[in-house]
This record gives sequence, C-alpha cells and structure tokens, in this order.
Amino acid sequence: MLRRPTIKDVAQRAGCGIATVSRVLNGQGSSSEQTRNKVLAAAEALGFEFNDLGRSLQSNSTRTIGCIVPSLANPVFAEVVQAAQAEANRAGYQLILACSDYDGGLETKAIRTLLAKQVDGLIVTVGDARTSEGLELVRSKGTPCCLVYNTSPDPLSGDTAPGDGLAAWTVDNRGAADAVAEGFAKQGHSCTGFLALEFGRSDRSRERYEGFVAACARLGMAHPVLLEIEEQEGRLLHLLGAMLAEHRDITGIFASNDYLALAAMKAARDLGMQVPRDLSIVGFDGIATGLMVEPNLATVVTDPKAMGRGAAQTVLARLAGLEPPGQPDPAHTFSFRQGGSLGPPSAGKSDGGEAATSPPSDQ
Repeated sequence: MLRRPTIKDVAQRAGCGIATVSRVLNGQGSSSEQTRNKVLAAAEALGFEFNDLGRSLQSNSTRTIGCIVPSLANPVFAEVVQAAQAEANRAGYQLILACSDYDGGLETKAIRTLLAKQVDGLIVTVGDARTSEGLELVRSKGTPCCLVYNTSPDPLSGDTAPGDGLAAWTVDNRGAADAVAEGFAKQGHSCTGFLALEFGRSDRSRERYEGFVAACARLGMAHPVLLEIEEQEGRLLHLLGAMLAEHRDITGIFASNDYLALAAMKAARDLGMQVPRDLSIVGFDGIATGLMVEPNLATVVTDPKAMGRGAAQTVLARLAGLEPPGQPDPAHTFSFRQGGSLGPPSAGKSDGGEAATSPPSDQ
C-alpha cells in the first residue's frame, strides 16, 4: 500500500522548510512568489492534500455547514439545498448534506454526527421544532443554526421548546391555509378533505391543517376530513378511495404539499374521477411540476430558493460576527395560485349527489 505524501515530503521536494510549506498551503503569512509556486508545484506533483482536520484544529473552524432536510424527493427541499450550497460556496464554505426521511431518530442522529464533525453552523428542517431532540443538542452546543420552513416556537409562550430562539426562514402556514379555504369557498365548495403527512413527521402539515380547520369554520364550511399518510405511502389510491367512498359529500382536497397533491390527482384519475369536475385538488409549495400537468395545479406558492439562501446568509453572518439579514414576515412569503385543478363542484355533488368513488378491489 502506497504511503500518503506528507507535508515533510512537500518541503523536501520544494527545497524549503515545513513552516514555509504550511504558510503557503494555509494562505497565511508572507512568502515570495517563487517559493509559493515551488511549494504548490511540489504538492501537486506528489498528490498532497492538506489535512483539513489539522487546519481546523489550528483555526478552530472546519469551513463546513451542515444541512439537514427531510427528503430530496420533494423538489422544495432540493431547491433549498441548492440555494444554501451556492451561498455557502461563495463564502468559502462547503455544505454537508443529510436527509432524515421524515424520521425523528434519523434526524437526531444526523444532527449529532454533524456536530461531532464540528461543522461551523447548521441549516435544518426538522419534523417538529417544538419537540426535536436534535435541536436540543444544537442549543446546548451553541452552534449557529437556522430553521427552514419550520416555525420557531414562541419563547414568550412560557414553555421552553427546542427551537426557541433559533432564527427561522419560514411561511405562515396557517395564513396560507386560510387563503386555500377561501379559494374553495369562492368556488362553491362546502365539504373538503385534508391530505397530510403524519403530523409527527411534519409540523408544517399540522399547522396547515389547523389553519384550514379554523378557516373552514370561519367561512361556514364543514370540518375538513383528515387523511394522514406516510411520505412514501404506496396505498394512497386505496386510502383516498376509501375516504371518498365514506364521505361522498367531499368535493375538494387540500394536500399538505404539492408532492402529495400530484399523487392525489393521479389517484383520483385511477378512481375514475375527473379533476376538477368530480374532485378539486389544491397543493402547497408551488413546485414547477405543478405547472406541467393537466390540469395545472392550484397551490400555495412559496420560494424555497429564497428560504435556503436566507438561511445560509443568516448562519454565515453569525459566523462572521455580523448582523444577520432581516427575516421576511412569514405572512408575505407565499401567494395563492388559482390553477386548473380547482373549480366549482359538479351539479350532482353540490346538490348532495354522489360520484363513483369506490376504492378499487385488490387484484
């Protein structure tokens, strides 16, 4: 097995001292252009890679930022990561990514691992900012951290929560859900359902449901029927069919994210229903795919790139000892898009009639 070249090997090849090589490779201190070129040429010829751990011990910084999101299958989080990474790279930092798969245990393990690797800061979306064990670890270490899409718990509430005091780039989920309820009401819907990720896996889903329930009550609509599923739920067709068969007065579905809304549109078609004639569907996030389907998806539009960029800027400012950028008012970080998947209920449904929504039998 070949021995890895050391800084001593580079010094011998360049014909200078180890301290000089260290200064050049660290970009610290002064050295002549000729010496610098000799050291860099020697390092390249030997295939020498400066030990990042040694550098971090000297500078007390690893120049890394940890980033944890639930999933990259949902394009929203992929855009958050891409924007955060670009911002970190511009500042000379590398992003270390982990996905929790909406699992609280994996989330805590990922945060623990990144803290053990001495990342300088963290950008995270957790399952529930009120109960996250990982955020408790972050607070105890004092590592600069910014939440994305989670709402930081109110420190004035009297209850100490893991996310208290952390910066958060987020959306007013309850306010956005209110806008969705108004969209349904304007089209003449009175009975709706809410399709959600399990609330224990997503506090965003819970907040959107709570806002939707409150808005439906305010608008004189029926209490929405709740259907909670797992992120990778493969039985949506059967579960949605069973819900619609049991609650035949439902004319609209609000899905807690676009990913689920698009899956619901496919399931509705497989059940022999037409969207929006037989069932209107509204999502949340505003992913580009929603504009590529027919009918295009009615949804709450957010800006995940702005969220990721802002979160990275917040952490970087903390690391530099600067004032973080002002976080936008969550009430102004979304808009409701009236898409083709939302329309008035069919005459039969609005008059209390029934659509063929029986779940398919197992084959």
